Amino acid sequence: MGVRLIVVDDHRLLAEALASALKLRGHRVLAAAAPAAGAAELVVARAPEVCLLGTQAPAAPGAFDPVVRIKRERPQVAVVVLGPVPSPRGIAAAFAAGASGYVRHDERIEGVERAMVKVRAGEAVVAPQLLQGAFAELLNPAAQPDDEGQRLLTLLTPREVEVLVRVAEGEDTRLIAAGMGIASSTARTHVQRVLMKLGVGSRLEAAALAARTGLLDRAAYGTPPGRS
Repeated sequence: MGVRLIVVDDHRLLAEALASALKLRGHRVLAAAAPAAGAAELVVARAPEVCLLGTQAPAAPGAFDPVVRIKRERPQVAVVVLGPVPSPRGIAAAFAAGASGYVRHDERIEGVERAMVKVRAGEAVVAPQLLQGAFAELLNPAAQPDDEGQRLLTLLTPREVEVLVRVAEGEDTRLIAAGMGIASSTARTHVQRVLMKLGVGSRLEAAALAARTGLLDRAAYGTPPGRS
């Protein structure tokens, strides 16, 4: 029996792609929207069985405020957080807010689906490798962890970073060109260069990689790329 759900993420393209994949697998998606901060309003209004809540910064202050409101106003709704490999504080914050599950952003669709079914049945869901990683970090904290998002950001020019942000927001070539004041052919070239530099084959893969590594958050806060 399919799950009645809502999908919310800070990046609309990711929310809509996940929603489409779940619809094809027989689930009833009531809404797919962005940003994640609006999840509570949707859930309160539509009352799904499950809310999939995407976040790129699980340890950030206020990241799970929507979960707190959802559990206060719609306690029967199970929330599954979709996020990057977090610090132990990130996992703890999700569950402290009332989430029933935490699943990696790059989990296969089958894994997301299993999590949805389990939380609807009242189970808590955290992948064993996430728990192992969290405990490993607590026991052996890395002095200087690798920053994949920063590394990828240095590969892109400022204009390419803007293109990537627009791609992640679901803009097509025409909208990118209009928003940046450039020709469609130039916008298409920028998109292809972004895909090549990130080593991915599609816009969806580029958006997912950027979200998973925190590249989009760094771009939003104005972290300067390595070159102009």
